[in-house]
Amino acid sequence: MTGSLAKPVADSRPRHTARLRAQLWIVLGLSLGQSAVYSVVQLLDKATRGPLAQATSTLNPERSSREVFDLLYQLLDIGFALVPVALVLYFLWQPGKSAFRVLGFTADRPVRDVLWGIGLMLAMGLPSLGLYALGRALGVTTEIIPSALDAYWWTIPVLVLSAIRHALVEEVIVVGYLLNRLERFGWGPWAAVLASSLLRGSYHLYQGFGPFLGNFAMGLVFCWVYKRFGRLAPLVVAHALLDIAAFTAGPLLGFG
Repeated sequence: MTGSLAKPVADSRPRHTARLRAQLWIVLGLSLGQSAVYSVVQLLDKATRGPLAQATSTLNPERSSREVFDLLYQLLDIGFALVPVALVLYFLWQPGKSAFRVLGFTADRPVRDVLWGIGLMLAMGLPSLGLYALGRALGVTTEIIPSALDAYWWTIPVLVLSAIRHALVEEVIVVGYLLNRLERFGWGPWAAVLASSLLRGSYHLYQGFGPFLGNFAMGLVFCWVYKRFGRLAPLVVAHALLDIAAFTAGPLLGFG
């Protein structure tokens, strides 16, 4: 009798999936999705002003002509850029399992992660430089200026922090979080990898088509490594090393 009077329990899975989709759009709107939209508009702006080869893309611009305020703005920019990463970690946290363990971003394999990171950095660095040089030669890539900061005592440390910031934001969001959510939505592995890689390439479009292709290829490799080994830490190490080299030794690598 009691069972016949009980109300059927509604399936909460569609509602849960809708919430996850909303979370994903919020994260992308606050971070790399926003960057991708701006990047496309900036590319159109540069392309309609003249040849892309005559345009420039400054990765670490000066924020103020006064040293103290430039340093303050640089640190604020780095700090606030990491807020979406904190949001992602909050969304991925599970009862009894931290978001760091979900992502494979733990310190229990430091030597292996660093060695894998160095290997990935070497494997991706030379092809990226080649695509940049080819894009410049073909006139479809802007001149990249890794840093426009004046030479202060804090310039190198800030550039290193900026590189680590980019590595954390991109790998945590565009690889760890995005692949996790797309697979929860029923996407196939390769569809999720292609979407992640296209997003990575698209927010570099303001630099031109060479960096777009280079970062798309980097996304394919990084996603494959992550899917194969379930470790985000080597990707963060590799990305940080690549950006540290570019930001601090740009002219030696062929950048403006």
